[in-house]
Amino acid sequence: MSGRRTAARLALVGFGALAARGVLSGLRRASNAHDWDRTNFRGATVSLAGGPAVAAAATLSAAAGAGSAPGAAAALIAGGGAGAVGWYDDIVGGRPEHQAKGFRGHLAALRDCRVTSGLVKIGGVGVAGLAAAALVEAGSGERRGGLRAAVNVALGAGVIAGTANLVNLLDLRPGRALKVGTVAATSMIAGPAGGLVAGPVGAAIAVLPADLGEEVMLGDAGANAYGALIGLAMATRTGPWRRAAILAGLGALTAASEKVSFTKVIEATPVLREIDRLGRRSAVRDPGGPAAAGRPGAGPDAEPPTRG
Repeated sequence: MSGRRTAARLALVGFGALAARGVLSGLRRASNAHDWDRTNFRGATVSLAGGPAVAAAATLSAAAGAGSAPGAAAALIAGGGAGAVGWYDDIVGGRPEHQAKGFRGHLAALRDCRVTSGLVKIGGVGVAGLAAAALVEAGSGERRGGLRAAVNVALGAGVIAGTANLVNLLDLRPGRALKVGTVAATSMIAGPAGGLVAGPVGAAIAVLPADLGEEVMLGDAGANAYGALIGLAMATRTGPWRRAAILAGLGALTAASEKVSFTKVIEATPVLREIDRLGRRSAVRDPGGPAAAGRPGAGPDAEPPTRG
């Protein structure tokens, strides 16, 4: 990577970090800040403000680093759309009328003419992913036939939405989603899509101490937006076959989360356990897999409905 490109990526990291700190500070000083308080897995009161701080800063900095108008628009739609529907679910998802367990529960609620916030989130993330993938395809300069282009867009949408969902599934303990997402995003900073993830990495690093300290949580807003932008970067730098392989991996992990507790696996693996706990306020052994309600894809690893 050239010196000029390195400087530009570092500037984006700084921009993302400063933007996240500014948004977080403003939200925590807001007159209605207590409306965003929730209870985490240990029963501690934390603020949802970390979610919109990461979502806004990551989205804006990704758009700034996209390098093209279609890429910037894709970042705004992917990060902004996923963050917005995630925030909606964070705010109203705990209400009784929105409670449902897993995808089947949300679909069953729809059959009863009840639209849950989780269903809105599923649909919103999917639509945002599809629109972003279509913009990436249009701006790629590749000439593909109608069917090949449609398949490529569908695969890209799946990668964007699937990554958003996976990062959200990892947001079960303080700092976990930001750590995993940042490792994945940092691996792409030096590559062609690095401008899309440099700013989001800065935003994540800026909010990580408050997340680890159980002052704020990402919630669906932050986790979905960060994941969607990482997915966008992966879709931008890959063709149909690699997108299909990534999507298969995301699908396998999502399916596994319905049966296997990620938390229990991490706790049973010494290296993962130490990395997962690094910097965290609570060093006590985390309980593995409390049952959850009201979460799309809720499985053995899902959070209690009080968290986000």
